[in-house]
Amino acid sequence: MQSTGITSGGKPVTFPQYLLLNARRFADRPAMRFKDYGIWQTWNWAEQMVEVRNLALGLKAMGLGPGDRIAIAGSNRPRLYWAFCAAQSLKAIPVPVYADAVAEEMAYVLDNSGVRFAIVQDQEQVDKIQSMAERIPLLTDIIFDEPRGLRDYDLAKLHDYEAVAESGRAAGADAKAVSDWEAGIAASDGSEISAILYTSGTTGRSKGVMLGAARSVKAAEDTARFDHLDEHDEVLAYLPLAWVGDHYLNYAQGYVSGLCMSCPESPDTVPLNLREIGPTFYFAPPRVFEGLLTSVMIRMEDASGLKKKLFRHFLAVAKAHGEKILEGRPVPLSGRIAYWFGDKIIYGPLRNVLGFTRIRVAYTAGEAIGPDLFSFFRSLGINLKQLYGQTEAFLYVTCQKDGEVRPDTVGPAAPDVEIRIAESGEVQFRSPGMFVGYYNAAEKTAETLTPDGFVMTGDAGIFDAQGHLKIIDRAKDVGKLNSGALFAPKYIENKLKFFPNIKEVVAFGDKRDFGAVMLNIDLTAVGNWAERNNISYGSYQELAGLPQVYEMMRGHVEQTNRDLAAEPMMAGAQIKRFLVLHKELDADDGELTRTQKVRRSFIDERYAPLIAALYDGSSEKYVETEVTFEDGRKGMISATVRIVDVPVFPAAADHREAAE
Repeated sequence: MQSTGITSGGKPVTFPQYLLLNARRFADRPAMRFKDYGIWQTWNWAEQMVEVRNLALGLKAMGLGPGDRIAIAGSNRPRLYWAFCAAQSLKAIPVPVYADAVAEEMAYVLDNSGVRFAIVQDQEQVDKIQSMAERIPLLTDIIFDEPRGLRDYDLAKLHDYEAVAESGRAAGADAKAVSDWEAGIAASDGSEISAILYTSGTTGRSKGVMLGAARSVKAAEDTARFDHLDEHDEVLAYLPLAWVGDHYLNYAQGYVSGLCMSCPESPDTVPLNLREIGPTFYFAPPRVFEGLLTSVMIRMEDASGLKKKLFRHFLAVAKAHGEKILEGRPVPLSGRIAYWFGDKIIYGPLRNVLGFTRIRVAYTAGEAIGPDLFSFFRSLGINLKQLYGQTEAFLYVTCQKDGEVRPDTVGPAAPDVEIRIAESGEVQFRSPGMFVGYYNAAEKTAETLTPDGFVMTGDAGIFDAQGHLKIIDRAKDVGKLNSGALFAPKYIENKLKFFPNIKEVVAFGDKRDFGAVMLNIDLTAVGNWAERNNISYGSYQELAGLPQVYEMMRGHVEQTNRDLAAEPMMAGAQIKRFLVLHKELDADDGELTRTQKVRRSFIDERYAPLIAALYDGSSEKYVETEVTFEDGRKGMISATVRIVDVPVFPAAADHREAAE
């Protein structure tokens, strides 16, 4: 095989090749930060290369070799990110697993991918794997990062990360071992599998997406160049390791651009760590931005009357002029002056509180974001953009150019990506980072690809006049009411989730007489409201059933109907009935995926009695629902759920006709 790696002067086609290149060109630049025990620790690229090499040589001594699959499970930790590159340097294949996956989910992924080794964060992950040992027959060794709680375990198949790295450090004392390791990296032509990432499983069993090394590098290079990322940028890596968004935006783009990736102390300290790091590049799914908006609104409810008045006034200024100023469009002098004052006393301090002061580029993806929520953050001066992607694309299918950002589209095709709309309305693409196939599922791969090599996304979309893509919804979820009116549930759900008091929504209406929704309240926001109003409650269930909460939700639904009435295509899909669900939708109960997407088919089955009650005229319905507790035990909760009617409004076209 001809050498194409960096030692022969070629262009890197794998992430380990970029590691060696970065250790030379950015040797003293920070590559990784981690806050541990309250102190930020930093590794430069030269030091990171040594850490990866030590682990790789230690794993090689244990028998890890080309083609072997190695699971990686835990929170965002430098050692777990180093495990990716260490495995790839040996042409082994990392398989990240969601840290919060229950034991059965984890066992499925490890067995399906045929892993031999696993590198995990702590005792929790060890326990989950060992409890399912009989279902993972090929797994031989588990390496743990944090030894706490594992002292009395049988260490025959358990290995301390530090011990493995130390053995690699000893092997690295031999110059030939180091030379052979580097030569092996350089010799790669990028044809191997770089990683297997499992899909979220929204529509069924998760599938292992095989990503090619050279393809992954090319995709990351294109988008890093698109957003001008370089070694001076910094990100906070806080999203799940197993999610394509984290693996691409942090790990992949980090290696090709040389930026610094910072890991938070814990998931609970992410807001604090954001402020401390002040990233220049930021990514979050819509749910995170919804949570940020909720926290802002809660804090303002506790502010003084004067602060509330100023906040409302300058938010109106931002709504009128903020996005135009961000994009360099014309704004009257009076508007610029008003916005300048707002930036000094409201927007700037708010960006600082959120940790967004230094952000050059921010993205959101994972599911559609509500236009109002999107515009809110852009109006504050945050360069938030949307991308549309899939695991099968190694993320990017579209992305928005600076100055061409709109809340109702996800932008044109990303660099070197081809997109087309099939006759059925389905979005199809072909891209540099396109997956090699599904692991051990050739028939599923064939079902996903067209004869000419395009990936069928399952999403319905249209192009606007400027060539920007609009995603309407999952193709199978878009339907029509019995009246013939278009019904796009995700669009309606996002409208409602803009309200800080609403956390989750599931909309119904396809092949029915009218639209209806089930709501989840946001416990933090509504709980804060209840405390301010001296309303006592003992649980989520009790709070969700309060008449005052139903009245609050009724107001939100009515406002959403008014907004839908102003949109001719969606006016017929207004909501006529709603209920507030007696429990939060939970991934542990199978209602959400690990990336927090609603599993609609599961919801339809589990809550069939409540859905039927929405349409049969019932004013309430008694239900019993099984729940999973944090320790894995099952239990039942019961409730009598109220169902409320809400008014609908004449469509905008009707107003125009009346005027004429």
